[in-house]
Amino acid sequence: MTNRTVLVIEDDAAIRTGIVDALGFSEYEVLQADNGNDGMRMAVRGGYDLLLLDLVLPGPSGLEILAEVRTSRPTIPVIILTARGDESDRVKGLTLGADDYVVKPFSVKELMARIEAVLRRSPERPTDVDSIAFPGGAVDMARCEIRFDSGERSELSEREAELLRYLAGNRGRAIAREEILRRVWRIDPARIETRTIDMHVARLREKLRDDPGEPKIITTVRGKGYMFAVPRNCK
Repeated sequence: MTNRTVLVIEDDAAIRTGIVDALGFSEYEVLQADNGNDGMRMAVRGGYDLLLLDLVLPGPSGLEILAEVRTSRPTIPVIILTARGDESDRVKGLTLGADDYVVKPFSVKELMARIEAVLRRSPERPTDVDSIAFPGGAVDMARCEIRFDSGERSELSEREAELLRYLAGNRGRAIAREEILRRVWRIDPARIETRTIDMHVARLREKLRDDPGEPKIITTVRGKGYMFAVPRNCK
């Protein structure tokens, strides 16, 4: 039994019923909405493990809902449902942070395979983080502020905070630069030099007072990427 809950936001009654029945047969719990207003409210409220999201809805569009979900619930996996010809919408959805898409009409078998694949990729989905402790201080993520035990403080840019949140949310796992570009920058790694990641990590280390010659907080894993190495029981 999966004990997983999927929120389905789809205005086409026949498609929605087919999805709900298939999920129920596979022992998923299901929440559902048939319009953008109810969908937005339910998506932001949470209580589900994955969102299946149609892009064309009465009321707020699927893209509007996706943007809000990525702001308010950044750790939720999202699969968008699109019509065959809507390539531009698929690109927008992926740029906004969707994990995958399924093109209508689709088979139940394909949809369930996509859902299971996205949920299996959960190591790439970080745990949301409000405060990050490290030797010598802590980071207040809400304020994007580093607070050292000495009483000194330092500010983080929004991008630096997002990068640190992702690294800390995947504590103890080496994360490739390409994954960081997809998940934090939300762009195709082919569109930007991965050197950008190295520069941001260098700035984070400087602000965290993490010795670049022998870093203890954000370490470099040769041939793989970067890892947040501070144990959970720090301090």
